[in-house]
Amino acid sequence: MNLTLHVWRQSGPNQPGKLEQYDAKNVSPDQSFLEMLDEVNEELIKEGKDPIVFDHDCREGICGMCSQVINGVPHGGQERTTVCQLHMRNFNDGDTIYIEPWRALAFPIVKDLIVDRSGLEKIMQAGGYTSCHTGGVADGNAILVPKVDADYAMDAAECIGCGACVAACPNGSAMLYTSAKVAQLAALPQGKAEAAQRVCAMTDAMQEAGFGNCSNHYECQAACPKGINVKFIARLNREYQKSLFK
Repeated sequence: MNLTLHVWRQSGPNQPGKLEQYDAKNVSPDQSFLEMLDEVNEELIKEGKDPIVFDHDCREGICGMCSQVINGVPHGGQERTTVCQLHMRNFNDGDTIYIEPWRALAFPIVKDLIVDRSGLEKIMQAGGYTSCHTGGVADGNAILVPKVDADYAMDAAECIGCGACVAACPNGSAMLYTSAKVAQLAALPQGKAEAAQRVCAMTDAMQEAGFGNCSNHYECQAACPKGINVKFIARLNREYQKSLFK
């Protein structure tokens, strides 16, 4: 396949950026999207030009580092798929593809397709853990957890923190991410002791980092590569309301 790429190029956070056009030639349908970009970069380097800068790590759909908006949709729009697992067979010969970074106030651009997602880390640092003493492994195994609660917590814990929910939200909200981190601990006995403190600290950190408010567009759930459900946002709201009376 031969494709036309329009890629966002920006040399730094305080520099102006623009879409630049590149040709991707002889693209194999079996390549991943990142492998296609690798080959485009190889040609740019041969021509003495700066390669396209983009995030990547595991390339197995696990880490979420490959954060790109492709044709206006975070991670390219294939259901429950990260960019690194998006294959070129989903495109057609002659297609024009637009590639941009996450667009959110809380995600300032570092360079080209890389954004600073440390705002999500600040939310986690504020309370996405349990600090109470839970004993050793044997003690943990001795605490009985109903299967329905364990399954619920595991569904929430599936969030990989890629930020697609923020990029998809018209308000740049991190409610889906934050709610998943709150809900997974609120559902388990080990997390209940600090539940009220946690939800307040994490929602405060979310606001301080510059994320917007949730207005129930549900774009976050649609864009999430792990299918995190908006039901966790309802759980966060309930936990927050409960915290006001403690």
